[in-house]
Amino acid sequence: MELFISTFLKMFFIMTPFFVLSVFLTVTHDVTSKERKALAIKVTISVIVTSLILLFFGKHIFEVFGITLDAFRIGAGSLMFLSAVELIQGNKATAKVGDKNILDLAVVPLAIPITIGPGTIGILLVMGATFENKSSMLMGSFALIFAVLVIGFMLYSSSIIEKIIGKQGLLVISKITGLFLAALSAQIVFTGIKNFLGL
Repeated sequence: MELFISTFLKMFFIMTPFFVLSVFLTVTHDVTSKERKALAIKVTISVIVTSLILLFFGKHIFEVFGITLDAFRIGAGSLMFLSAVELIQGNKATAKVGDKNILDLAVVPLAIPITIGPGTIGILLVMGATFENKSSMLMGSFALIFAVLVIGFMLYSSSIIEKIIGKQGLLVISKITGLFLAALSAQIVFTGIKNFLGL
């Protein structure tokens, strides 16, 4: 149960849910509630499928490229720290809709790279490689799916959330998420350095 909770919290914050929500609201500001809900479902499914592929094939990717887990920890943690800084400063790139069909935005850019950015990809690969047995992999997968479903529910209920906390409230929560993300990324980098140096 401890693994489930820790994996859920880690993945929830790494995917920067409030930033994702603010981008989602931006790209869907002139669509109907029905279209917004349909897009939320499509984004959720896309994120679950992409995340599970990265989680399950992390070990094989390390083997193919000859990358050590600790080296990847340092790299992924650094990328995630940059994402956290951008989130706090409010510089993270937003999606441009243009004339595209709203549902075409589900995979790119809303699933990748808005929800699953470089930092998230790195952490998923590291996480997949650190699970010691099938039961921990299964528990981790369920926690990941649950985290994505919670974010999906937030997107599905985005109209209600926007009315309750407003765009300014979303911005504040986004910055707080960035602070948590910065601390989490620092911890991942420190673990990688510590293991690499054999301390």
